[in-house]
Amino acid sequence: MIFCNIEFNIYNKLELLKEEKKLKFIITANADIIQKANSDPVLFNILHNNYVTFDGQIPLLLARLFNPKIEFYKLSGSDMIYDFCQLANEKKYKIFLLGGLEKSNFLSQQKLRSDYLIEISGYSPQFEKYPFLDETNEKILSELTNFPPDILFVGFGAPKQELWINDNIDFLSQLGVKYVIGIGGTFEFTSGSIKRAPVFISKFGLEGIYRFAKQPNLMRFFRLIDSLKFFKYVFIKPRFE
Repeated sequence: MIFCNIEFNIYNKLELLKEEKKLKFIITANADIIQKANSDPVLFNILHNNYVTFDGQIPLLLARLFNPKIEFYKLSGSDMIYDFCQLANEKKYKIFLLGGLEKSNFLSQQKLRSDYLIEISGYSPQFEKYPFLDETNEKILSELTNFPPDILFVGFGAPKQELWINDNIDFLSQLGVKYVIGIGGTFEFTSGSIKRAPVFISKFGLEGIYRFAKQPNLMRFFRLIDSLKFFKYVFIKPRFE
């Protein structure tokens, strides 16, 4: 289904967890990613060539309004991480957490290991603009080589995480990764560092405002403003092919 020029091709958890013969690159698209992809041909093509889910209540509600005959659901990184941990428990898969704050990454490993009895590791590189320095990327690849995962969660934030995954997709495939998912700030939630928005706030699509209230900073403020550009792509034709 095409919505806001983006092809959304995973509608439910069954499709999400289905294993493919090749590496499955999953992108959780909220309003911010949708508007960025419509103004960046590289990101647009990354979404076009991989698996895309709805992550964001407002895009989901509008998509349902325009496509009432299609049944699909919100599948956000902060929800699906637990589904994949359950899958890892059942199939004895290894999980790697890449990115996020060092403390949040470590605490997330501990919590998920304890709750799901899974083999899990992680690494949090220092913050850099993308593309990373060669030595930074080499360290990341070395950490992954030492603990080759079946499921890789990347928490660099969008679109950095999608660009990094795309640039390293051949390496990840050769390493034997089955699923790779960009999940933004999910490790902040799984670690318990930040509480998720209450259900009623999520239902009205106000998670971004709630997160800004909890962690006010200029970057998050400008991201909120940027995400409003999403609305102009609801009715226009694609800019890229």
